[in-house]
Amino acid sequence: MTNAAVERVQTTTNESQQAPPDGSANAGPTAPDERIVSLDILRGVAIFGILVINIQSFSMPSPVRINPTQYGEFAGVELLIWLASHVLVEQKFIALFSIMFGAGIVLFLESKEDQPYSGYLLYYRRILVLLLIGLAHAYLLWDGDILVIYALCGLWVVFFWRAPPRRLFTLGTVLIAIPTTLTLIHAFSIGLSGTPDGWVASEAAIQAELDAYRGSWSDGFSERAEAAWNAHTTEFIAGSGWRYGGFILWGMAFYKSGLLTNDWSNRSYWTVILGGWAVGFLIVLAGVWTAFAYDWSGGAGILSWGLNNIAALFVAPAYASLVVVLCARGTGGIVQSACAAVGRTALSNYLFQTVVATTIFYGYGLGLFGHVTRVEQLAIVFGIWVLQAILSVLWLKRFEYGPVEWLWRRATYGNWS
Repeated sequence: MTNAAVERVQTTTNESQQAPPDGSANAGPTAPDERIVSLDILRGVAIFGILVINIQSFSMPSPVRINPTQYGEFAGVELLIWLASHVLVEQKFIALFSIMFGAGIVLFLESKEDQPYSGYLLYYRRILVLLLIGLAHAYLLWDGDILVIYALCGLWVVFFWRAPPRRLFTLGTVLIAIPTTLTLIHAFSIGLSGTPDGWVASEAAIQAELDAYRGSWSDGFSERAEAAWNAHTTEFIAGSGWRYGGFILWGMAFYKSGLLTNDWSNRSYWTVILGGWAVGFLIVLAGVWTAFAYDWSGGAGILSWGLNNIAALFVAPAYASLVVVLCARGTGGIVQSACAAVGRTALSNYLFQTVVATTIFYGYGLGLFGHVTRVEQLAIVFGIWVLQAILSVLWLKRFEYGPVEWLWRRATYGNWS
């Protein structure tokens, strides 16, 4: 951790931490009073943001994830909500979440630098535990899980963590560019007016998915397991492994360069913010225009998806910079405190969103899958946000770590006392 970063570490608890008797003070998990609050706030913002998009996957058939015209009303207020979420949120906050995961890797390994051998052993144990949590999440609850992807990327990104920020950023950009370029090539190869097989899902396929998730837990398992397996194999190799691995490397670069810890000048931050918004939003809007101009044909829709992926490269760092600037001003009040609490318990809150949403939408709960409009989805998102903020603040008044964070740490360090 840089000296500048250390100076910004803010105390979140007054409890002292006793060093282990053997003097290896860094052998245990990071204490709450050693956390950098801006990083917690960024994680909290990312957690809130990804729910805006994930709610669509929780509540609607999967073809809607890339082609919003496939199911439900797509006009008026419904269209405006989709447009706002697509332009402002989609791909941007999962990119930010991935960036924060990369920053966390550097933080963890920096805290173990005086014990490099045991530090790497602890790191891989930590990644293994995350993988197990992710697999349980993906196959038992929701196939849209990102934790398995992070764990798989975590197996190899660690080899680059000591690289300087510029090299990490460059390598990350190259990795992100690979699947994005392939997406654009695919779009132009079929033509903007072309529609490849599978772009328009059959009514039978959509109905089968509706029946599966409106049914019992076992009814949805085969659908969920197949989607999760594809995400962890074919899709990981073809795209997500490259893309999210790249963003994780970006997170390492951004943390080490000081972007995430207010080490940059105010002018530099605003250059990233305004420049990122100008370029990123222009790109994503060009994609939206293309999709509508070609009546959401397959080629145009895929191109729009690819352009949005590019837009996230500019908008996600801009969002991160804006949060850091606002944190430095300290004017966030209750919102900043809520985001910090959610960020300190990010893993628990990520899984909590799944538990609440699947209980609302799946058949073993209220069974509202496919019955909820985008307006109603947004209302549910706001409700979950408020619930998460309240519970996180109350939890941290009594406990040092979130419940899943506690499990993750105890399993990593082998200390269950």
